[in-house]
Amino acid sequence: QVQLVESGGGLVQAGGSLRVSCAASGRTFSSYVMGWFRQAPGKERESVAAIRWRGGSTAYADSVKGRFTISRDSAKNTVDLQMNSLKPEDTAVYYCAATSGRIGIPLTSNAYDYWGRGTQVTVSS
Repeated sequence: QVQLVESGGGLVQAGGSLRVSCAASGRTFSSYVMGWFRQAPGKERESVAAIRWRGGSTAYADSVKGRFTISRDSAKNTVDLQMNSLKPEDTAVYYCAATSGRIGIPLTSNAYDYWGRGTQVTVSS
């Protein structure tokens, strides 16, 4: 049973930084792609970034390129999202997700099979 648990959300001022983390358990994730998604109130869930566990290849949504960095730590089985230069429009619940058997590094939510419960990130102006 795959379990994904997010942590590290909180309140930060615009221009600041925050790091959220996803602890993954229940499988060996070497063949998985791990993703971060977010959902703001009244909006659809959108992709943020994804990483292929083996090799570490990454993909980012245009809205976060150059500001966010996704990484994984195989020793700890965690996937982190470092968020810099945060903007009020980055405010959302951030979700960790996992999938296996995919080609490439998908950034669509329907490609992912397992989801965490999310962590709130609030950026004040």
